[in-house]
Amino acid sequence: MALFNMKAPVEYGEQQEAFEHFLTDFKTSPQETITTALGNITINEDDLSDDYDFMDEDDEAGQQRRRQQRRGAKEPVHKYKLMLQELADRKTNEVAIELDDIHTFEEDLGLELKLVESIEKNTKHYVEILSRAIDKLIPQPTQGLTFKDDVLDVLMANRAQRNADLVEAAERTADPAMLNEQYPAQLTRRYTLVFKPRTAMSGEPLKALSVRQVRGDHLGHLITIRGIATRVSDVKPIVQVSAYTCDRCGCEIFQPVSDKQYGPLTLCPSKDCKENQAKGQLYPSSRASKFLPFQEVKIQELAEQVPIGQIPRTLTVLCYGTLVRKVHPGDTVDISGIFLPTPYTGFQAMRAGLLTDTYLEAHDVIQHKKAYEDMQIDPLMERRIAKSFQSGNQYEYLAKSIAPEIFGHLDVKKALLLLLVGGVTKEVGDGMRIRGDINICLMGDPGVAKSQLLKYISKVAPRGVYTSGRGSSGVGLTAAVMRDPVTDEMVLEGGALVLADNGICCIDEFDKMDDNDRTAIHEVMEQQTISISKAGISTSLNARTSILAAANPLYGRYNTRLTAVENINLPAALLSRFDVMFLLLDTPTRETDAQLAKHVAYVHMHNKHPDIDTSDGFVFSPAEVRAYVAKARTYRPVLPPNVADYMVKTYVRLRNQHKRNEKKSQNFGHTTPRTLLGIVRLAQALARLQFSNTVKQEDVDEALRLIEASKESLAMDDGNRTGRRGLNASSKIFNLVKGLADSGACRADEMEDDEDNENEFGVELNLRKVKERVIAKGFTENQWMTALEEYTDLNIWQTTGNGSRLVFIVADDREGSQEL
Repeated sequence: MALFNMKAPVEYGEQQEAFEHFLTDFKTSPQETITTALGNITINEDDLSDDYDFMDEDDEAGQQRRRQQRRGAKEPVHKYKLMLQELADRKTNEVAIELDDIHTFEEDLGLELKLVESIEKNTKHYVEILSRAIDKLIPQPTQGLTFKDDVLDVLMANRAQRNADLVEAAERTADPAMLNEQYPAQLTRRYTLVFKPRTAMSGEPLKALSVRQVRGDHLGHLITIRGIATRVSDVKPIVQVSAYTCDRCGCEIFQPVSDKQYGPLTLCPSKDCKENQAKGQLYPSSRASKFLPFQEVKIQELAEQVPIGQIPRTLTVLCYGTLVRKVHPGDTVDISGIFLPTPYTGFQAMRAGLLTDTYLEAHDVIQHKKAYEDMQIDPLMERRIAKSFQSGNQYEYLAKSIAPEIFGHLDVKKALLLLLVGGVTKEVGDGMRIRGDINICLMGDPGVAKSQLLKYISKVAPRGVYTSGRGSSGVGLTAAVMRDPVTDEMVLEGGALVLADNGICCIDEFDKMDDNDRTAIHEVMEQQTISISKAGISTSLNARTSILAAANPLYGRYNTRLTAVENINLPAALLSRFDVMFLLLDTPTRETDAQLAKHVAYVHMHNKHPDIDTSDGFVFSPAEVRAYVAKARTYRPVLPPNVADYMVKTYVRLRNQHKRNEKKSQNFGHTTPRTLLGIVRLAQALARLQFSNTVKQEDVDEALRLIEASKESLAMDDGNRTGRRGLNASSKIFNLVKGLADSGACRADEMEDDEDNENEFGVELNLRKVKERVIAKGFTENQWMTALEEYTDLNIWQTTGNGSRLVFIVADDREGSQEL
């Protein structure tokens, strides 16, 4: 019984003619679109200018030329016609067809061929149809071959000329069989044809699918999938047309390859060998074959796409041609492509039976969080950044915009902002590299929002990786040796620190990690490399990442009966690698607890953060924070000589203070040369925030203040334990100023770093800076003036320099005295 002939649902011939019409006649112009949106109102630049230019009378020809240029810029252009000309001139090797353009073209002409729907449902076939239309319409190059062109250009030109000669001969002799001797179409195409999906349908934007939402109905369709790239293979050549040469007749034989595996030809199928029954042997010719770049990418579902109790699913994405090297491990991407099945081969076929695997053939890749250097800031965001910069409070605004739903922790947020900006990485002439990335550790009691801050930073950073200490091993953080499923070779697969290269790695529950796993981070935090010597692979991987760690003290909460070093319980070699170590204690106070409760209640009632105390409630969104940081990172601030001298004196005072604290057993952390480098990095990050290429002394003071503020909660707790709850405001202000003097902050600019001078004349502080610090701690100006007068009468300090300096009076009998 004969089967019925099925008529094709569409007329492919008519559709190809429509595509040819689209490629030659479609016009696009941004100005035309804006004019249509404004109701066909055209506004010229000349209409907006009322100023009289006296040069207009003398330069009429120039004015006329500029008007013609502006008129030419506003005229619609043939988008795809110009693209084909660039393709012929070998200036581009990708043809990107936007389905939105085809939809607009079809609506304007009133066609009912359903071009867009046909492409979306049978994409693989329409790639070939549009390629034929492009081959038919591609124009002649504007420039001929020269000696500067490579061998491939000459080969392609000769092949195209031979195809044209064969077509001419077939028409002249009326012998269509001669067309079979043409070169395969894949051999003469020097481009990759891709489709860009529609951005909206029926007025609503199209949403990307997750991996588990892809069904069998999508086979052969053009779909968009969102996920994170977990594994990216090396770029390797994949054969598209295999060429052979016969040893008897000398014919060139071409074999188009469309599957992953193929059987090479061995006997010559040419006419001469068949007539002579010569059975010539074929030898592969790599020079005449055509290869495409090929890369395999594994994408995994995002954490928010995975249902409760499920594990993330993965999908294989195959990238060809111009789409290789666009995805890196750890990138969050939207990949549009054709969902296709592929049967198992080899031993896998014996085990799988009738089952087949699926993959996505990529056509378009959209990065969600671009790297800082690849980010393009739109004009509206540029204006907001400029407005905040002119106000001079951008440091405060940006810090308060980091996780505004979390109450307080302003100094912690400032430090995290500097972590995002980072210092300047320098490479000395002999190859030694000095890191500019800032490492921060947040250690504190449970419930102080450490993990929430880590989550926010991992989302704001373009390359942010969040991991937990208990669920991470040393191999998972650095690199693992695995067998590549494509080439069956032993390859390295990067861990969390490698995925966060040029980004931030957030490690939660840092104290729960095993000591052996924690030692793998030591090299990353200072040298920013990972040295591997496994399975015959000896290499060094880049891990230029900032470490943001969160940990709990020993026994979960801070034990006031133990010293700070015993509570932290981390090795000194690891602590010295952190530039800032914040100790956050949950100390109950009536005012703070009431404000925190109101803040939490407001967030739960209104599903947003309350208005922060800025001038106009100005809050940066995460995208704006990322854009501001991207602009700030383009600056490379340097240390001027006067700031360098000030920093040297400050470092010596810090070492002195550290020595005195060791004698009193009040040591919080070690002051090492790494502390000096940390101050330099923080000061450079502050200069970057000011869009400056020079570090100022105020930047160094702010960096010192942040390091001092990291120990503030510990000092508050010590004060509560020693019965200082009843201290009046003047005593608290004195203790604050005494701490500033001991730490070396707020020193007078001309103060020499000489111990003898310090004992003779006393410690000199800048009175204006001290007053700013005191008022920043919540004291009023009247309280500050009262404390200043009280301790002046007690002969503890004096004001000099017309009230610009505060000098501590140091006597021999009071040299070892304690604080009040």
